[in-house]
Amino acid sequence: MELRYGMNPHQRARVTSPAPPVRVIHGSPSLINYLDALNGWQLVREAAAVTGDAAAASFKHVSPAGAALAGDLDETMRRAWDLGDGAVGDATAAYVRARDIDPKSSFGDLIAVSEPVDRELADLLAGVVSDGIIAPGFEPGTVEILARKKRGTFLALEADASYEPPPWEQREVFGMVLEQERDRLPITADLLRVVHGSAPRPDTIRDALLGMVTVRYTQSNSVAYVKDGMTIGVGAGQQSRVDCTRLAGAKAGIWWLRRLPAIQSLEFAEGTSRQDRLNWQVRLAENAVTDSQRTALTAQVTSTAQVAEVENADRLEWLARLTDATLVSDGYIPFRDNIDHASRLGVRYIVEPGGSTRADEVVDACRELGLTLIHTGTRLFHH
Repeated sequence: MELRYGMNPHQRARVTSPAPPVRVIHGSPSLINYLDALNGWQLVREAAAVTGDAAAASFKHVSPAGAALAGDLDETMRRAWDLGDGAVGDATAAYVRARDIDPKSSFGDLIAVSEPVDRELADLLAGVVSDGIIAPGFEPGTVEILARKKRGTFLALEADASYEPPPWEQREVFGMVLEQERDRLPITADLLRVVHGSAPRPDTIRDALLGMVTVRYTQSNSVAYVKDGMTIGVGAGQQSRVDCTRLAGAKAGIWWLRRLPAIQSLEFAEGTSRQDRLNWQVRLAENAVTDSQRTALTAQVTSTAQVAEVENADRLEWLARLTDATLVSDGYIPFRDNIDHASRLGVRYIVEPGGSTRADEVVDACRELGLTLIHTGTRLFHH
């Protein structure tokens, strides 16, 4: 099957599998669309199987901007995605929680959900900027709703939920064919061994499992901050682990600062799009509004006094309210600086393979800062 293009528009691409486990329901995928979809589907299928909850992921450039399980939606999410106060189905709740983690990075994402797409989710996606979705099925009428997106180019991909890939996987790089065993090690609570601190609560175990599944399908090095069944910050593809920790922590901080009352109370002029409102929230949470953006912002809010209130808010005091997060690392933590950075952003549980030559320093840092350290004995690199 010919694809729309490869990594870049000047590259041709095709699918050569005789019986692919994914069926194109609508649209014409590129190679990157398939890479995002296949990674995303594996993540949500495994997360749902491990936790027993519906799962969703928002993928960009072969790593998740966010992954989440179905759960409660806070006021920030309900307002951002125009959901009101009513009940929300599991598939929709899981995706809203995943998309809300990093809405700037999720712009134009490839969506993965562990459940069939129902009318509620399709209606939500009709107003979201996205490239496509992969799911194990589509309820009647939903494909027609989605097919109108992106001037008719939105992708709808159906995954075969019963498909099990072969035990060995293969790739070709520069003319060399490389093979390895597929990583099939089960992610279970049995992997979690407390090295220092108290035994994890059931909700912490759930977060740890979601974090491990997430980094398993995130470009290494990778670190995820997880809270309440959501990866509130993902650091992917960094050469230095502490850079991963800091990047994921910065994203977690922005997620939390978007909930700052001064930011949530911003009133925008009529006609301001959802994405523009989200972008302004993120920029203000980042404290990264440029001079030219400030001019545009003052034209879109109903009162410039609101902006001053955001800028004068006590951000450090608000960040201190972020608590009980779990940090999950795909490789061992080599130095205590990772622990120091994580502790500043509400992390109370560290989940890592263990085995660093400076493991004692990491243990000492957790003891000093009152963090629980959990070793898994399992590296989860993904490239």
